[in-house]
Amino acid sequence: MGTATYQHVGAEIDYTPTEAVAKGTIVVTNDLIGVATRAISANTKGSLSVDGVFAFPKAAGSGISLGTDLYWDVAADAVNTSSESGANLYLGKCAKAAVSADTTVWVKRVHAPDSSYTPSGS
Repeated sequence: MGTATYQHVGAEIDYTPTEAVAKGTIVVTNDLIGVATRAISANTKGSLSVDGVFAFPKAAGSGISLGTDLYWDVAADAVNTSSESGANLYLGKCAKAAVSADTTVWVKRVHAPDSSYTPSGS
């Protein structure tokens, strides 16, 4: 049987960018989405938050209900409620309902469910 050694809580992970990253920047690396909670200089180890509740940008024009599955649309730099058949990355759950006029939505970061999971509305 394999073994593992505890490293840390995991709310933040190490990240060394090749160019400077401003505080609040949403960073996508493969299928991992993190938020820089502090500015990180180029080629300097910093960290990305991968857990918690964040206000992410969303397109105005549609409301989002509490608890809805949310996805990051890399092309649009905004949250939406559809996986677009896997084109968008799973981000988490809506942590505070947003009305159509809102430009942000609160997201509770939740790690992607396994591939057999099919959320409602996708």
